[in-house]
Amino acid sequence: MANGGLQYNYARLSIAEKLIAINVLIFIVDGLSNALLGKSFTQWFHLPKDLLEFLGQPWSLVTYSFFHGGLGHIFWNMIMLYFTGRIFLNLFDAQRFINVYFLGVIVGGLVFLLSYNVFPTLLATNTALIGASAGVTAVLIFICAYIPNQEVRIIFFNVKLWYVGAFFVLVDLIQIAYGGNVGGRLAHLGGALLGYIYARQLLKGHDIGSGFSKLITSIGNLFKKSERKAPLKTVYKKNSGRGKSADYDKEARQRKIDAILDKISKSGYESLSKAEKDFLFKAGKED
Repeated sequence: MANGGLQYNYARLSIAEKLIAINVLIFIVDGLSNALLGKSFTQWFHLPKDLLEFLGQPWSLVTYSFFHGGLGHIFWNMIMLYFTGRIFLNLFDAQRFINVYFLGVIVGGLVFLLSYNVFPTLLATNTALIGASAGVTAVLIFICAYIPNQEVRIIFFNVKLWYVGAFFVLVDLIQIAYGGNVGGRLAHLGGALLGYIYARQLLKGHDIGSGFSKLITSIGNLFKKSERKAPLKTVYKKNSGRGKSADYDKEARQRKIDAILDKISKSGYESLSKAEKDFLFKAGKED
């Protein structure tokens, strides 16, 4: 019963909340392994800066994002993921969130690899990349670029999202200049670049993550268990027309979503009526 309850509650989480749960679980398990067995399995999944070592574990271009270096590291990443995820999923579905998040992780990792094999001051550095920051930054900058004039509450005052995005990018640039966590900051900027380009292209009607969606779907299909074929049975069923009705409802719903998103792109999120905001929120939950 307990296991069934956990599965039910996990299934009800949004994609951002599921990612948070997975990250926290891995952090706890790796911490216990290190404390009780004296062994951490992070080195099998972190992103090494050496190209030959990376070729030996190519999965690390994604898996590095599930590991963190300390409580503060994971805490702030997950807090940011939660709040940016809520805004994002009020506008778009879970698949697009996955696209932006993991493409940000991948681009951030590639920027890290390239930088540590090109820039003279970094060549001799022995380091590896861990943390979800590149993916989180991609989601943050995406929403800042997609609805830049939308205001969010920060403690006692409202701030436009584009100010928030600019602040985080500026902090990373300053930290790089003064040698603070250079690898991580470079990965952040890679994620930020992906988020910005993705949002600006989407506003023009181009979804640069569509190919990635197809790749994820194809990989998922490989792991699905082949369904057993049921014995052939002839069934005579009167066509009630429900299929056509369902398709029509789905198309009408999508047209309404597209119209609201178009309104946001032209006039900003604040221009929506309460009914339109409620509709977007419900649509995001259903997707």
